[in-house]
Amino acid sequence: MNIFLLFPNGKEKAFTLSYDDGVDTDIRFIELMQKYRIKGTFNLNSGLFAPEDRRRQEGQIHFTLPRSITKNLYNNPLCEVATHGNTHANLKLLNEAQCLFEIMSDRNELEDLFNCIVRGHAYPYGIYSEGVIDTLQKAGIAYARTIDSHRTFKLPDDWMKWSPTCHHNDKELFDLADSFLSGNVGNSDGWLFYLWGHTYEFRRDNNWEVIERLFEKISDNKNVWYATNIELYEYVNAYKSLVYSLDSKTVYNPAGIDVWIKKNNEKICVPAAQTVEI
Repeated sequence: MNIFLLFPNGKEKAFTLSYDDGVDTDIRFIELMQKYRIKGTFNLNSGLFAPEDRRRQEGQIHFTLPRSITKNLYNNPLCEVATHGNTHANLKLLNEAQCLFEIMSDRNELEDLFNCIVRGHAYPYGIYSEGVIDTLQKAGIAYARTIDSHRTFKLPDDWMKWSPTCHHNDKELFDLADSFLSGNVGNSDGWLFYLWGHTYEFRRDNNWEVIERLFEKISDNKNVWYATNIELYEYVNAYKSLVYSLDSKTVYNPAGIDVWIKKNNEKICVPAAQTVEI
């Protein structure tokens, strides 16, 4: 069946971010996201929020935010919040009950703080196991990000082992961005450029110009959908839920969002809860 996934409004490419730990440098980072209309996901450790009266010391690189600033900062239509473990523990070293508490306590706190449903996760230290994955799914986690960069634009085969394209310090970052923007998707599903990192690394490495240069290059492109991690998860699963007739000339979309497909190089919208001839 020569039918492929397109992103909303028939776009062939998507871009997303995933940044960890809920640190004060996220403030400057989100200002850049707002400037360039980039969307992304922030993975927070609710058990490590700084006391309200604590201030960053001179020379301190990693400084977590207090609860009050956290609530205001990420309550933003460009941002998704996701779990990163209540205390950033290595989940593989915990038994099932401890692992479940580490995730569920974090999820519960974030849902209470932001009045939303939290379904995403990023593995602390990038470490996981099949047992950890099973526990996360029991805690209601829908996807989890690794740190295993693959330097491609493929969509994940396994949402619980969702690997990024690259880290922002990757020596191939701008070559990858150029390939992403200029490349021909052809007869394949849409491309995803997935960037990850920690914003305190820009302070440590004194290289804020790297991320602003990337945002300037990749933003405001008519063929790119800028999305959070959960938006991508929901959209791709809506695409996978499409139901086709035997001859593939009719398709039904049972999801609550419109889905775009490409058939024989024609871009087609399949509206939510509707059946269309293709």
